[in-house]
Amino acid sequence: MSKPFQFKQFTIRQDKTAMKVGTDGVLIGAWTEINQGVFNILDIGAGTGLIALMMAQKSNAEVIDAIELNDDAYEQTVENFEQSNWGDRLFCYHASLQEFAEEIDEKYDLIISNPPFYTSTYKNISEERAMARHSKSLPYYDLLEGTSKLLAPNGNCAFIIPFENEKEFIDLAAQNKLFPARITRVKGTYNASIKRSLLQFSFHQNEIEFQELIIEINRHDYTEEYKNLVQDFYLKM
Repeated sequence: MSKPFQFKQFTIRQDKTAMKVGTDGVLIGAWTEINQGVFNILDIGAGTGLIALMMAQKSNAEVIDAIELNDDAYEQTVENFEQSNWGDRLFCYHASLQEFAEEIDEKYDLIISNPPFYTSTYKNISEERAMARHSKSLPYYDLLEGTSKLLAPNGNCAFIIPFENEKEFIDLAAQNKLFPARITRVKGTYNASIKRSLLQFSFHQNEIEFQELIIEINRHDYTEEYKNLVQDFYLKM
């Protein structure tokens, strides 16, 4: 049984779901810029509710919705929302993005997602984890099309994806009239290759702000940049 993961201001119970707390979720939650005056936020593919809870901690948004298709992950997210200090602002819908985008008329000021990304064939991982991590359950085009439908005209959306998919993702976003404003490429250590891309888009074409983020100098010896990014959340930072 997985032990709860304790953050500074909330706890993530993760015993019911195959998706555990990981660096990617914390990175996208900490890195995403939230404009002042944001009223509502949507987290696509809640998993445990981690990113939505980070949004509740770092913003004054009155409505923070999440959607989760997997039964166990949905239950886990609801439990984590209810046990938090922000239960009155958080709500999880048990639906696919495609269903949600069809049925909801609301437009969101910020949409955020740590989407499924193992596009290669998967072995030796449970079916549930495979579904959560396999992009066939939510192809990038469907993710971006749904985001484009649900995003307010002056809204922003943010994603974390494998660096190798960055160009394809940006091209698909452009087909949905979404243009990158910020791109941060993430490396595990100074000498490692780039592993992840953090991307923030809007409907407006602006100059792109490029950055690089390195997580560790050595094992468990984190860079100042990474510590500054996540210190509001991790207990030991």
